[in-house]
Amino acid sequence: MFDLFRSRDKAVRYLLGALLGLVALSLVITLIPGYGAASAPREQVVAKIGDDNLTVPEVQATLQSALRSRQMPQEMIQFYVPQLIDQMITERAIAYQASRMGFRINDEELANAIRSMLTQFFPTGEIPQDGYARVLSQQGLTIPEFERNVRTNLLLLRLQNIAMEGAIVTPEEVDREYHRKNDKIKVEYVKYTPPGDLRSQVHITPEEMKAYFESQKGQFTVPEKRSFDLLVADEAKVGASFQVPDSELRAAYNASLDKYRTGERVHVRHILIKTTDKSKEDAAKAEAKANDLLKQIRGGADFAKLAKENSEDPGSAQKGGDLDWVTRGQTVPNFETAAFSLKPKEISNVIKTEYGYHILQVLEKEPAKLKSFDEVKDQIATDQKRQAVFNKMQQAVEQARAELTKSPKNAEQIASKYGLAYYKVENSAPGGSIPDLGTSPEVDQNLAGLKPGQVTSVMQPAPNKLAVAVLDQVTPSHPAQLAEVESQVRDRMTDLRVQQMTDQRVREITQKFKSAGGDLASLGKQVGADVKTTDFFTLEGAAEGIGQASYLTEGFTKPVGSTVGPFNIGNQVFLAKVVEKQPADPAKLAAGRDSLVLELKRKRAAERKELFEDGVVTTLVKQGKLKKYPETITRIVQGYRG
Repeated sequence: MFDLFRSRDKAVRYLLGALLGLVALSLVITLIPGYGAASAPREQVVAKIGDDNLTVPEVQATLQSALRSRQMPQEMIQFYVPQLIDQMITERAIAYQASRMGFRINDEELANAIRSMLTQFFPTGEIPQDGYARVLSQQGLTIPEFERNVRTNLLLLRLQNIAMEGAIVTPEEVDREYHRKNDKIKVEYVKYTPPGDLRSQVHITPEEMKAYFESQKGQFTVPEKRSFDLLVADEAKVGASFQVPDSELRAAYNASLDKYRTGERVHVRHILIKTTDKSKEDAAKAEAKANDLLKQIRGGADFAKLAKENSEDPGSAQKGGDLDWVTRGQTVPNFETAAFSLKPKEISNVIKTEYGYHILQVLEKEPAKLKSFDEVKDQIATDQKRQAVFNKMQQAVEQARAELTKSPKNAEQIASKYGLAYYKVENSAPGGSIPDLGTSPEVDQNLAGLKPGQVTSVMQPAPNKLAVAVLDQVTPSHPAQLAEVESQVRDRMTDLRVQQMTDQRVREITQKFKSAGGDLASLGKQVGADVKTTDFFTLEGAAEGIGQASYLTEGFTKPVGSTVGPFNIGNQVFLAKVVEKQPADPAKLAAGRDSLVLELKRKRAAERKELFEDGVVTTLVKQGKLKKYPETITRIVQGYRG
């Protein structure tokens, strides 16, 4: 594995660098006090913790990392940004407090943590010093910086763990939680859907729009916009006429024979009668049922039909018990031993595993084998072509970038010279659509902070594309004029009007219900809707015909005959009445008590963690050791709107 870091193959190095970057970047940027920030300009400072600064580039880099790893969806980023900034400030504050309290991490603890983090790169646990330094340098880090980061993260975790110790859960709390999760109710309900599309009924005059905009002017801002030249290398276009000779494909096959070996496998189906969470008496009944089914199968009964009717494995029952092909190591030991000892079409005895009692039938069996060159030739060709094309793309974009730095005004000619697609992008706001790429956080991130005429680094905005851009012009963020945000104002006013119309319908339904004396049938006649009844459902489940049971929360605490609502879901108005309750079976509490206790302890720990973090931040603010800069935070958030 270490050889991969020494490889000149840039695609491999980029991939491995990105993997480590998700670890290193989130830790270094979020937790190292003072990492590259001690002398940051005031307008770049988000918060000051002790003598160290959290800066705008650090926040933006962390956001980019989160987007790349899909920890947050692009369309929701503007809502996540304030939370992420608060989290970064809080983590630094806790790490700073741990240091003040004298917590220390010794060299052995540090080494163990780093070894654990880098296991995917160095499976033996031995990390060569030159390989270690090289991997970090690819992320722009030195060994001292990275190790300081890891120490800081360990300090943070240690302080949090101390604060979290001793969470206690009483028997009464367990009992309440058991009933909260398992008590069931049944309701009758009437659903009223107002005729027509409410949005189509909203009419807003220019005068109304102008008046609303003037009253809410401060809420509308035009984000910073950038004009830039974009050069893109596309794998499909570059590789359209690219062919890999058969001699190279066969050489690649012979060099990686182990990659094309397949282990012994069996195509198996089964019937499962579960024993998990069952008493000894019920487990004995399960075994008896399995034996009876086996007797039927041996007597000529249809295996698939019995599986559909009796198997308690939800993943395979409706497929006649078919599990498809299974290799060694995929199933629990007893199941595997039985499956690989059977001959094709042979039926097993009843097999006991930790899940229950199984009856197996092996449909097909294949020995271990080496796939032939012809079987894998197409896949090898695809892989080899992709690698060669990527290298060609990389070379073209890097050469184009080198020329762009010298001649930023000649982007179109440089793109043509190296066979790259060229786009002139005008007034693009962060999060906006970019030609050929759609929304691209990576392009937005690389352009942020550049001056006109400066060139981005080589970017990979999509798995099959590389790009480079040169900034032409920046239009700063500014308070909006009505003409610039007219569609936003209209949408917001429409949403408000629709909500007002919905609220009015809720009031009308409520009044009709009162006049009907609480009679749902009478109400249904008035609004032209049938009275329907749900099946039993739990608070964490769903009410048939309505939706999530959380809409009916109060029904679980009210007596039978009580009404719930009216409430609206979308443009539909519901009114419900509790008609029956089904308390959870107390006898089944014992079987799930341990998991409930653990769940409640986790909730309690999370609550204590939040209080602990709030306490640390509040104390440091009062002591003058933590200062936030709201105007900088607002500027970052606004940059991700639109």
